[in-house]
This record gives sequence, C-alpha cells and structure tokens, in this order.
Amino acid sequence: MVDYILVAAGIVFIIAGLLGCILPIIPGPPLSFVGLLFLHFTGFRDFTSDFLLLMGAVAVVVTIIDYIVPVWGTKKFGGSKAGVWGATLGLVVGIFFFPPIGIIIGPLAGAVIAEMARGEKFNKSFRAGLGSLVGFLLGTGIKLAASGVMTYYFFKELF
Repeated sequence: MVDYILVAAGIVFIIAGLLGCILPIIPGPPLSFVGLLFLHFTGFRDFTSDFLLLMGAVAVVVTIIDYIVPVWGTKKFGGSKAGVWGATLGLVVGIFFFPPIGIIIGPLAGAVIAEMARGEKFNKSFRAGLGSLVGFLLGTGIKLAASGVMTYYFFKELF
C-alpha cells in the first residue's frame, strides 16, 4: 500500500516538475527529481546511486542556469539591470493576467518598458526585450529537457 502512495506522490511531483518548467515560481527539475526519489523508494524499481546523483546534479545545475540565462540574454542584447527586473516582473504579470501568451509577451514587454523608463530609445529597449525573451525561452527549453528526461526514466522504470 505504501508503494502505491509513493508512486502516486511521484507522479504528482513529475507533473508539477513539468509545469514548473513553464511557470516561473515552481522549480521544475528539482520537483521532477523528487518524483524519481519517490519511485526509487518503492518496490517497483530501484535506480542506481550513480543515476540518482547524476539526476540530482542535473536538477541543481539546470536550476542555477535558469536564473543566469535570462540575465545573460538581456545583457547580451544590450539591456541593463532594469531590463532584467522588468522582464521578471513582466513574466509574473503576464502569467497571471494574460495566460498563456503572457508567458512569452510579459518578459519582452516588461524589459522594453523598464528600459524605456530608464530613458533608452525604443530600438535599444526592444532589443533588450528580445534578449530577455531569448534567455527566457532558452532557460525554459533547458528545464523542459531535464524534466523530460526525468519523466521518461520515471515512467520507463514504473512500467
């Protein structure tokens, strides 16, 4: 009975992990990793220690990269700290007020607005916004890849 509860909890964490790859507040890959751990502690399958250490390291590294890539994208395209903060705020506003398209448009608009508020011209502000968008999409893609691999191994071992 406990095994079934752990598998159910693991499935919940795997799903939350995939959602967390898109939603900025939820840490996707770490939640997917917790889902793997729940399956590991059941009688269904047993992951090796090396595999779990690798997946744990992937979850940590991808989570750190996810915080760095949008900042890198904004700065690489000429944005400032204000653009980074604007993109972050725009993402949060976009998720809550304009889902699902707000996830894409929010960071772009937030960075552009923040850069223009600093006195930058529209072209430079828009370029910074594009950098923020590229960074966000790249970070999301990396998180989805990591959580996708964990999801694959979860269900592969379950069935």
